[in-house]
Amino acid sequence: MIRPAKPADAPEVVPLIIQAMGRLANKLTNVEDEEIIKEIFIHFFKEAGNQYSYENTLVFEENGKILGSINAYDGAKILALRKPFLNYLEKHYGANNNNQGTETQSGEFYLDSISVDPKAQGRGIGKQLIRAGINWGKTLGHVTIALLVEQDNEGAFKLYQNMDFVTQNEKEFMGGTYHHMIFNIK
Repeated sequence: MIRPAKPADAPEVVPLIIQAMGRLANKLTNVEDEEIIKEIFIHFFKEAGNQYSYENTLVFEENGKILGSINAYDGAKILALRKPFLNYLEKHYGANNNNQGTETQSGEFYLDSISVDPKAQGRGIGKQLIRAGINWGKTLGHVTIALLVEQDNEGAFKLYQNMDFVTQNEKEFMGGTYHHMIFNIK
């Protein structure tokens, strides 16, 4: 079952978000300690009005266990959603990441992080979450759904292509090069 996330889901969802982000979690937080990174994301997942909030997350739950999540939001709001996160990092960790660029833009409903528990992969959960993200964006009136995929992540790239996402352009973000893919709602 796919449902909106709740603040209490943080212990199960945050590891999924960090898994999806990979090294970007370290780059964004400017922290190497995995436990501190987890604490930062738990803090923000439980809070409203930021990029990694439960408000911007759907979860796939089965038998009371969260097996996957998708984090998504209006691309036009990225700077406002990221601001509390950056302010917190600067205040508590001395990180100044204000010139990191953005992964999305106005006119897009952006699928930020899509993640499935490794033990549950291969069961179609990721596809269900992506479809739910597309429908979520459509419900909010968006006609373009977007995401980034690392250029060397062939499996994810093919999955998105099979789901009718097309590469709009290549994008540099936080030291990496990504396919900026879009899905147009018909």
